[in-house]
Amino acid sequence: MRDFPQSWHTTGEERAVRPPARRYWEIDFARGCAVVMMVAFHTAFDLAYFGVMDIRVSSGPWRLLAVCTATLFLFLVGLSLAISGARARDVLDGRAYTLKFIRRGAGIFALGLLITAVTLVFVPDSPILFGILHLIGVSVMLAPLFLPCKWANLAAGLALIAAGTVTGAIHGPEFLLWVGIHPDTFSSLDYTPLVPWLGVVLVGVFAGKVLYPGGRRRLDVPEVSFFPRNEVCFLGRHSLAIYLLHQPAILLVILLAWGLPGLL
Repeated sequence: MRDFPQSWHTTGEERAVRPPARRYWEIDFARGCAVVMMVAFHTAFDLAYFGVMDIRVSSGPWRLLAVCTATLFLFLVGLSLAISGARARDVLDGRAYTLKFIRRGAGIFALGLLITAVTLVFVPDSPILFGILHLIGVSVMLAPLFLPCKWANLAAGLALIAAGTVTGAIHGPEFLLWVGIHPDTFSSLDYTPLVPWLGVVLVGVFAGKVLYPGGRRRLDVPEVSFFPRNEVCFLGRHSLAIYLLHQPAILLVILLAWGLPGLL
């Protein structure tokens, strides 16, 4: 592995005077749109799951919405990793750089394990054993391995996406769930294995390196103001918190509106 450039090593004083990293509104806006899509789909899913409405969420437009939502979220994860990785190179040495991503990814993966525990208790027939938070956590922890690359991420990403058409049809033991191989009778409320979904993250990393080289915009994006730009950007800036809280909120609304005994 190549040595890290000398510019990665900065003093505490230099880091203290460095201005805070700038957020790009267009990324927050895109992530906020993904949040809206997620809430819309999960609302429809819950209404169908509890028999409130006859909505076919596993096929047609609703299934397309679910796939597009996950794709947009994970693409933006990769794009954001490319930006944060470029900025981290300027202020962290090699060890601190790696630990930054390992700690962040481990924290997200731990939240995924929390979701696993909750669904094992309340939805034992379809628990979330490797969902989108698990995938994001693993992707972030692995980021130091693929962030130095550019075109290789595009090639590997497309290969993983293509491989998903194969692994999705392969049945195997449950311990291979994370790869994309699962038992024939497997059922989960959210299943987002590395194959093919890590491929979407890698394509996002490639896009981030092309559109935001060095963590800075390549193209000028005007600071336009329109409704509901600020509101959607707010959702995008707090997407993780919303992900963790939106399902209980939806279930509470359904409970108050229909009083379903199945929710108690």
